Amino acid sequence: MKNLLPTVHVLYENPAWLPPLTVALDAEGFPVALHEVWHGAVDPARPPEPGIWWNRMSPSSHTRGHDESVALMREQLAWLDSWGARVVNGARAFEIEVSKLRQDLVLRRHGILTPRTVLAVGRDRIVEAARTFDGPFLTKHNQGGKGLGIELFHDAGELAARLDSNGYDPGPNRQVVLQQYIAPAEPFITRVELCGGRFLFAMQSSTVGGFELCPADACAAERRQPDVCPTDGSAEFSPAAIGEGDPLVKSYLQLCAAEGIDIAGIEFVTGADGRHYTYDINANTNYNGALGRAIGIDGMREAARWLRRTLANKHTPEDPSVSWAWA
Repeated sequence: MKNLLPTVHVLYENPAWLPPLTVALDAEGFPVALHEVWHGAVDPARPPEPGIWWNRMSPSSHTRGHDESVALMREQLAWLDSWGARVVNGARAFEIEVSKLRQDLVLRRHGILTPRTVLAVGRDRIVEAARTFDGPFLTKHNQGGKGLGIELFHDAGELAARLDSNGYDPGPNRQVVLQQYIAPAEPFITRVELCGGRFLFAMQSSTVGGFELCPADACAAERRQPDVCPTDGSAEFSPAAIGEGDPLVKSYLQLCAAEGIDIAGIEFVTGADGRHYTYDINANTNYNGALGRAIGIDGMREAARWLRRTLANKHTPEDPSVSWAWA
């Protein structure tokens, strides 16, 4: 009996980020069904369609006019969980993805060094929180994405003036994260890409032009689409000299396994003190095509191969009633 691969149902908000994934899944032989998550309905009595579900929801969906997408995704993931569906980067991973505060909590739980982080809501509480920082700090949107909303301040007075000015954006739900600024030893951050319990590669992203460092090909400068990605696409990426044997990478892999994160891009900055400060967990990772070609690794193809290998390991050829299963 020939065993067919199950359909991969991709839950998404930004169609511009789909092609690398759909091409990779197709190359591995998976049928693909696309499901938009900026509108829809959830019927708790209706079972989900058979197959594997893949979460490609972005925390930056509100920048594309999809303010409702993150909340709708939460309900869809709860529905899928209730029926026992297998979701790549499911509900637990998603809650970490859309909250920088929760990312900090998770990193601390696993003993990974992070910059001091505080969440605050309301102008006065934000300023009060700023006064507790000894030295410069950054503000970020708690539901972030691609570095949006990141600004550097040197004291509470400077932040108060900015809050009182026109144009300051506190982000979704008006939740502002204040985070200790780590002066980097070199002007770049490092992002470690992980998939299915394996290290894929690591890359450096230059911070000379700012903090908006989306690696997606759709965000490249030569193809900038403001309605797709609000970054300016000017970030530069290069391979990083950190590998799977590094203790920090091992800690990241242990974190992902414990927290239900199948695929992640985790970022750290090396401070002037030589220590690595981890500050971001991207569970909806994009890969930079130019860097991938240079190092010979197609991130999305590796993710599709991981899915196929995992399903193959669950397959029981002795039982003809079973085609593909995920325990």
